Amino acid sequence: MRVGTFVLAAQFPGQGQGEALHRAVRSAEVAEEAGLDSVWLAEHHFVPYGVCPSAVTLAALLLGRTRRIRVGTAVSVLPTTHPVALGEQAALLHVTSGGRFTLGVGRGGPWVDLEVFGSGLGAYEQHFPEALDLLLRWLREPRVSADGPRHRFREVPVVPRPDELIDGDPAPETILACTSPASVRLAAARALPMLLGMHCGDDEKAEMVALWRAEAHAAGHPPEVIAGAAARHVSAGVAQIADRSADAAQALLKAMPGWLRQGLGAHVTVDGRQRAMRDPYAYTELLCRLHPVGTAKGAADRLAATSERTGIRRFALLVEGSGDIVATEENVRRLGGDVLPLLG
Repeated sequence: MRVGTFVLAAQFPGQGQGEALHRAVRSAEVAEEAGLDSVWLAEHHFVPYGVCPSAVTLAALLLGRTRRIRVGTAVSVLPTTHPVALGEQAALLHVTSGGRFTLGVGRGGPWVDLEVFGSGLGAYEQHFPEALDLLLRWLREPRVSADGPRHRFREVPVVPRPDELIDGDPAPETILACTSPASVRLAAARALPMLLGMHCGDDEKAEMVALWRAEAHAAGHPPEVIAGAAARHVSAGVAQIADRSADAAQALLKAMPGWLRQGLGAHVTVDGRQRAMRDPYAYTELLCRLHPVGTAKGAADRLAATSERTGIRRFALLVEGSGDIVATEENVRRLGGDVLPLLG
């Protein structure tokens, strides 16, 4: 089982953006010190839910500051960037880090970001599969051209070539964030591992994994390819470790609702459509029930139960739910020092 942190660079009420970013960087550095497997970086625009606008840029910083830990994006939002630009950045990080970079991509939402970056609603609603396929070709082929509805250009060489990494994987590991049956089918058709969100419980994630496997078989992928991709699925969640379960839950219930209310409430849709927002306190309570929030033993048992129910053995856990940098660092250390040994 491989356990990593999920870093949003969340801006809690009363905090500055620099404070949120500093906490994000420190939590990643401490994650390596604590022996965790990976750090996963979120990307958001124009909202305090997360103040990192470029997950690949922050990944580059953290790859330079660490030596062992894997760093991934969770996720880079493909509709707001050009697939070739993102592919070039991913290849650069893959080669220069010695293969420690994972590219997580997703569709994002129908936010005003699409207007600001000029990609339009079509990039979100119609053209995501085309952009994803172009990105994957860039990461796997020596020369690429495009002749699709959205992207058209003459053949050009791929520079740098990801497969020139010596004694490493031929291309960056790529995963797809999946939140619906349609996105699960998209991932399965391309034999891509899935990143499943922290809002889902074990039963829902198990259903998505089963659908993915059935669709991957239907697409004709060889059994060894399916098994290899399935072993790389990632489950996102929340982790808060304390001596008493009630204290762990209270730390999140005290801080997270205000952040969720401020952060999620700041989203603006590109076309004026109404978006319902969860009740922040009830959502925090749900997250405490679904994920490893409690004692070290309880957290280890919760992770083991999720793995047994879903088959997923990689975790990206939000550790900054208290909003406090000292408490976040301690939470990461306890995750590595107290929980990991119980997982074997």
